[in-house]
Amino acid sequence: MRVKCVLCDTIENINDHSPLAKKLRNRPIHTYMCDTCSARIEKRTHERKDTGNFREHSSQEKQDEYIV
Repeated sequence: MRVKCVLCDTIENINDHSPLAKKLRNRPIHTYMCDTCSARIEKRTHERKDTGNFREHSSQEKQDEYIV
């Protein structure tokens, strides 16, 4: 399966039977990002976290006392 990176527009081939390929076929809202772009974003996110100005938003779901 040929996929195109959302950020850098490089075209790569992935295995047709991989879970990623299945996810991209069945849910068109999911997008593909190549490994280099993913690593770059991860690195910059860690740099922002280290500055102390980064707030990670967590879900604010309440725990139901009746569901274990």
